[in-house]
Amino acid sequence: MSSGKSFYIATPIFYVNDVPHIGHAYTEVAADVLARWHRQSGDDTWLLTGTDEHGQKILRTAVANNVTPREWADRLVETAWKPLLETINISNDDFIRTTDERHENGVRLFLEKLYDDGYIYQGEFEGHYCVGCEEYKQPSDLVPGTGEFEGQQVCAIHTRPVEVLKETNYFFRMSDFEQPLLKLYRDNPDFIQPESVRNEIIQFVQQGLRDLSISRSSFDWGVKLPWDDSHVLYVWFDALLNYITAIGYGTDQENFERRWPAVQLVGKDIARFHAVIWPAMLMAAGLPVSQRVFGHGWLLVGGEKMSKSKLTGIAPSDITDTFGADAFRYYFMSAINFGQDGSFSWEDLSARYQAELANGFGNLASRVIAMINRYYDGSVPQPGEYTDADLAIQKTLASAVTKADAAMQRLAIHEAIEAIWTLVDDLNGYITINEPWVLAKNEETRERLGTVLYMTAEGLRALAVLLSPVIPEATAKLWAALGFTSPLTEQRIPEAGSWGVLQPGATVDTLPPLFPRVEQEQA
Repeated sequence: MSSGKSFYIATPIFYVNDVPHIGHAYTEVAADVLARWHRQSGDDTWLLTGTDEHGQKILRTAVANNVTPREWADRLVETAWKPLLETINISNDDFIRTTDERHENGVRLFLEKLYDDGYIYQGEFEGHYCVGCEEYKQPSDLVPGTGEFEGQQVCAIHTRPVEVLKETNYFFRMSDFEQPLLKLYRDNPDFIQPESVRNEIIQFVQQGLRDLSISRSSFDWGVKLPWDDSHVLYVWFDALLNYITAIGYGTDQENFERRWPAVQLVGKDIARFHAVIWPAMLMAAGLPVSQRVFGHGWLLVGGEKMSKSKLTGIAPSDITDTFGADAFRYYFMSAINFGQDGSFSWEDLSARYQAELANGFGNLASRVIAMINRYYDGSVPQPGEYTDADLAIQKTLASAVTKADAAMQRLAIHEAIEAIWTLVDDLNGYITINEPWVLAKNEETRERLGTVLYMTAEGLRALAVLLSPVIPEATAKLWAALGFTSPLTEQRIPEAGSWGVLQPGATVDTLPPLFPRVEQEQA
């Protein structure tokens, strides 16, 4: 359970070269669920997200649209990226942009320290550069092109030709940190997760690290180097620093020490930046490395990773307009083992919505509230003596809380939901076996009826608390229907397993369907 300590979690900051798709939303929701869980566990929680707005890719996109890079970034942030957070109900504490003055000032401070300490030098470099990745590629990162790119070497991720660049740049002495990084991975096995990503990163570093080119002089859209304004900072070196500039690096030491280090959720394709370059940068600056880097899998559509460049992305609103934000959040957090690749299909989403949310959880809540209103005029009944079946439900709840919290600490969100859902299933089975509608017909079984309805209502109370981080809208409605006036978000998860919180005599309200029927045509 919670220790009440700092829990700082950050998503990657996303390129504003285009609008977000469900792959971006997937990362946002995962971070949000973890942040909400830790807040409700009593931790000093902070959730950061934002946008990456410098670099050649943004410059080219802006030029193609006949606007300045800043105008393009402002437009995308306000019309697409910030609205995304509302669409999927993200409770972020901060939103940072790499064009923010606070960020750029922090970047310059960091660069000056590394330059003064001898970790940055000038030299010449030639290599294969992928604009889509904003990264120089090694030969092992390239594959033969097909179709219109046949005969060319292309990026394995973007399947587009790389550019051969030769420049006089500034370099970061990353090779100095090859052994310190390997020691970090060895001494802290949980630093990179899941295991598949950890193994890939270790293998990459064991092959030998080269010094990193960190400046460009062929364009000017970026943070200028403090000692040479003819160069702008490499976009990834710039972007990675957002995790510390947002919490006061160089300006608010107290807040920085309160928050750092962070848990960082990233797609597995950018894990190398966060688990190799980023800790090397922090080591050079004498700062603690991140608490953990978790490289989750890709969302696949038709067997392929979604891509803005390939126009295969699905807008989150395409889903939420029909199924709602709660269903979006529940589906992607429960249907996919967090850390592995997962395939999305409309058929699977529709089936799970109906079976698990509408029929499983939603119908359970509606039936229990309706029966209390019908048989007890809306007053929570007094339970009688508990039977073995009643005690089994209480045991299920206690086990669900313990298992779900342990899973959340491992970032195994899908396992946490699975643990909580055992209570949903057991309560539905409990109602089926006890048949409260039959008990209501006989005055001799009225005490048992009261016990059954109290048991199920108290179970719903616990489910509202435990599922609040995942489906915050539906659980807030259920919480209010159960007669509670205190905010659901202030209820502590460690206390959710305590039995008897719902007081007999409390007044319940009516409860409209939490997950309304979706017509087949809509789905």
